Amino acid sequence: MDLPAPFLEKMRDLLGEEYEDYLRSFQEKRVYGLRINTLKLSPEQWERMDPFGTRKIPWVENGYYYEEEMRPGKHPYYFAGLYYLQEPSAMTPGSRLPICPGDRVLDLCAAPGGKSTQLAARLNGSGLLVSNDISNSRAKALLKNLELFGVSNSVILSESPHRLAEHFPEFFDKILIDAPCSGEGMFRKDPSVIKSWERNGNAFYEKLQKEIVTYALAMLKPGGMLLYSTCTFHPGENEGIVAYMKKICPELRILPIEGYEGFGEGRPDKIADGSEDMKRCVRIFPHRMQGEGHFLALLQKRTSEDFGEKPESKAGKRQKASSLKKTKNRANTKEEDLESFEAFARSAGLHLDPKRIQMRGDRMLYVPGWEDRFQGLRILRCGLLLGEWKNRLFEPSQALAMSLKQEQYPDTVNLPVTDKRVIKYLKGETLEIEDLTSKPLTGWQLVCVDGFPLGFAKGSAGTLKNKYLPGWRWQ
Repeated sequence: MDLPAPFLEKMRDLLGEEYEDYLRSFQEKRVYGLRINTLKLSPEQWERMDPFGTRKIPWVENGYYYEEEMRPGKHPYYFAGLYYLQEPSAMTPGSRLPICPGDRVLDLCAAPGGKSTQLAARLNGSGLLVSNDISNSRAKALLKNLELFGVSNSVILSESPHRLAEHFPEFFDKILIDAPCSGEGMFRKDPSVIKSWERNGNAFYEKLQKEIVTYALAMLKPGGMLLYSTCTFHPGENEGIVAYMKKICPELRILPIEGYEGFGEGRPDKIADGSEDMKRCVRIFPHRMQGEGHFLALLQKRTSEDFGEKPESKAGKRQKASSLKKTKNRANTKEEDLESFEAFARSAGLHLDPKRIQMRGDRMLYVPGWEDRFQGLRILRCGLLLGEWKNRLFEPSQALAMSLKQEQYPDTVNLPVTDKRVIKYLKGETLEIEDLTSKPLTGWQLVCVDGFPLGFAKGSAGTLKNKYLPGWRWQ
């Protein structure tokens, strides 16, 4: 691989004696990873059913290496949302941002959803996850991945950071910024990134990163934590941005990150205004561990109490009160539609808070709260899409199916992964199931593979009329 001379010169200066080891890493095969969806199963369960012969990624508890030829993206377990395909180093930021039950979490540059699905699994259905990407087309991929994972407490937006900052001043407990960057850490994985690096350079991204973090800090609550990450080696995009954040927000402090033997320290010596605490940042290099290049910094916005000030101003109290305002979620719900849905919910054994049910046209959503905050923003999805009405009949959604567990739903058809009907279902075909039941199946059936939901079908005599979402079908 021909690497640009200016890049090589910079890496020689950055790595010193390790430079030749870094160059040799380009002769090695890149590694592939998948991360288990702990909303659906545990690592121990995965290891008992693993069809790919995966091996553990040592610094991420639910991460595994797989061999390229195994192609886990073309397996029914992928369609059941059991894992996300993700480069091993890229799993690190989502695993190192401390998440507590009930947190309000923002993934600011979220598409295609690797880190959002990781954060959602760690929230485990509690609190709120706001996943945003300024690109509408990329945000659609983000939406699919969150629905595939069975996430019910997320709001997917496609907005600029400055618009979000207007709606969410000091609102979030935790923020993750996987910033757009020059991608130097991905040169081995994807050599095409080199052309973008040569075209844009580092300064282009530094300017963009400073803009993004400025608005992100305005949205971070006092006491809240922000994890900043890139997949580049350039100090100006890494330690330089951390220094910029500390300059514009003096109440920030850099926190240590849970370590691993292959992690490198931050390099304050490579920027003009570096401080010793920047060594708490983490650098990942492909010659030190089995993964591509990454940078991480974990920061906390100190509270007024940390500085010996009064804990909360009147303005802060007004802000908190505003954030807790409730909306009338059912104000625009048609009573006959609600009755139709409630009949389905009773038959399906669903137990939902009626205050969180909201109608949007012919669609019914189960919203996570704080709806007043999202007014005027470009929303792709607010909460869980329960279903929609077609010819006055309620049809449950693909997203609802993915959010369920087999034991929650009374009417299921469970197929072993070796059954050819699994692929037929994923292709949208009608299934013959007379051999699976002694009585005709009627109504909405939840189709599962090895006990994990894939989607709905409509039972009729000895067949299942396929309702798998057309845009998700096996190609």
